[in-house]
Amino acid sequence: MRMKGIRSLREMTRLLGADQRLRRLGLIKTGEAGYPRSVLSRFIRKVGEDSLTRTIEEKVAKLLKRNDAREVDSIFDASFIKAWSTRHPLDNKKGLSDGDARVGRAGRTFALSYKLHLSIDSQTMLPLTCAFASANQNEKKHSLNMLEKTELILKRSAAD
Repeated sequence: MRMKGIRSLREMTRLLGADQRLRRLGLIKTGEAGYPRSVLSRFIRKVGEDSLTRTIEEKVAKLLKRNDAREVDSIFDASFIKAWSTRHPLDNKKGLSDGDARVGRAGRTFALSYKLHLSIDSQTMLPLTCAFASANQNEKKHSLNMLEKTELILKRSAAD
């Protein structure tokens, strides 16, 4: 079963009440109420992107160690994520309410979006690293950074 993208904190709180996989990820026990929007937004603000990224990388390293992964075939891919904004009236290539979103090629059309760059292990399908970029940036620009991050996580899993 594939999970669709969660677009808002309101949708996340609704799904925390219904989706057992999300409840387990959020450490919510059976019969316990899910987290309200205010708690989720405070968590995002307090933790911050860098700290959350470090925490996720540590968990990935532990999973690799647990699976005794000595060699990993890493696959890089970029997926489009639609920006929830309209185009700016003065500059047609960027978003109005989301100034970081850019117009990029999404299949055969052009769309206001971002690219999610992923590095995954081909055997276990475990995501190793990820990076977000505006849609107009080429994958080659991020490939060296992604390769370095993947190598760091693999070294960290071997050192633990």
